[in-house]
This record gives sequence, structure tokens and C-alpha cells, in this order.
Amino acid sequence: MQDDLAVSGGKITGTLKYLTTGQLVTDWGEGYFIAVGFSNFSSGLTYEDVQVGLAPTQGAGLVTLDSDKDAVFHITDPSQRITAIQTDANGHKRQQFWSLADITYEPKEG
Repeated sequence: MQDDLAVSGGKITGTLKYLTTGQLVTDWGEGYFIAVGFSNFSSGLTYEDVQVGLAPTQGAGLVTLDSDKDAVFHITDPSQRITAIQTDANGHKRQQFWSLADITYEPKEG
């Protein structure tokens, strides 16, 4: 699904493979998927305080993380960015973005 992913600053690099089979394809259709862990939050935040998604979204919108703090995204356009919105106990929000522009997309086989 992915090789050599790295997150540095506001960008993600690595290689995504085009998927044609598997549960992700059954649920979301063929294409490129990226799995990302969100384990580093601002002090005092828990996974329930973080919503993640793609910008622009293709319909799924923002989703609240669950306890494993991992998310899988179906990339439909390399100009999309992964976003996370963290909300603290006072209701203050902090939004972060990570560019996918430097990812290599392996062509579909066959």
C-alpha cells in the first residue's frame, strides 16, 4: 500500500501503490490509500479531541480519531492535503496541514 513514508514539517514523502483489491477497495473503490498515525498531540489532548480528514474532501469530511490514533485516507487528487483539527478543553482549535505533493504514485498495474 505504501513504502518509505516520512513526515517532515508540513509535508509527507514516500510512495503509494494503486490498490485494486482488499477491504479498502471494497469500501472506497480502487485507488491510492495512505495510512497515518496521529500519536503526537498538544499537551493534554486525547484522541477524542482530534478530527482528521482531507482538504479538499471528496465527501467523507472530518472524522474523530478513535483510540488507535490511526487513519487511512483514499487519495483522489495529489493536490489534497491531510488536515488535523485539535480542540482543547477551552474549545480553542488548532489546525495543521500536511502536503501530499511530494509523494510518488506508482502506476496501476495491468
